[in-house]
Amino acid sequence: MSAGPPPGRVIAGVDGCRAGWIALAMGPGDSRPRLLLRPQFADLMDELGPGAMVAVDMPIGLPERITGSGRGPEQAIRPYLGARQSSVFSIPSRTAVEAPTYREACELAAATSDPPRKVSKQAFFLFGRILEIDRMLQAEPGLRDRIFECHPEFAFCRLNAMVAMATPKKIRGLVNPAGVAERTALLVRHGMDPEILAQGPPRGAAMDDLLDAAVNLVIAGRHASGLTTPFPANPARDRHGILIAIHG
Repeated sequence: MSAGPPPGRVIAGVDGCRAGWIALAMGPGDSRPRLLLRPQFADLMDELGPGAMVAVDMPIGLPERITGSGRGPEQAIRPYLGARQSSVFSIPSRTAVEAPTYREACELAAATSDPPRKVSKQAFFLFGRILEIDRMLQAEPGLRDRIFECHPEFAFCRLNAMVAMATPKKIRGLVNPAGVAERTALLVRHGMDPEILAQGPPRGAAMDDLLDAAVNLVIAGRHASGLTTPFPANPARDRHGILIAIHG
């Protein structure tokens, strides 16, 4: 790949999926990425081992208040994505993400945002996954330099010379073959093994999940080599000291 694992380090690209978490990982001795599917993020981290650099498509870092249309990273990357902006969900404040019901989440999100905004159902369905990672980073601060947030559509844009993908990955909930082909061709140009993508996703994951894990793997390699940039350029930290940034 354009930026593979540095000596002695495992890199992984991770995405949430129906069965839990899908990952593509490469270590120093691997000639091609390994495909992993695990129900819990902690299970995945245990298997990847100490020192793994992990790029994950899941919001990391939760502000106390939201000003504008989402967290700073979401606002920072949307202008680059053109027609793909709808892939960037607005994540609300920490108290809203920690709320047990959709109704409470909407009430808390509106109370902690300016202008007041409720929560989309798409964002709400991510909250359990967000908190899996958040609780791990609170409990193990040493992981904060190794688990970082990226956004697949923005990652594709970065790998495509800052030009957003022309086609969507899905249309009305169904995988779009043209979108899959466009992203596969870009990944192969950046050194991804085409067989990994040609074999399709495992049961419990969809093709778009596999593509997202693949592009996140490329970004993980670039990040481990110091080739990524945080968005926004001067990211804040939440009250637990967790960085609020998308890297690409």
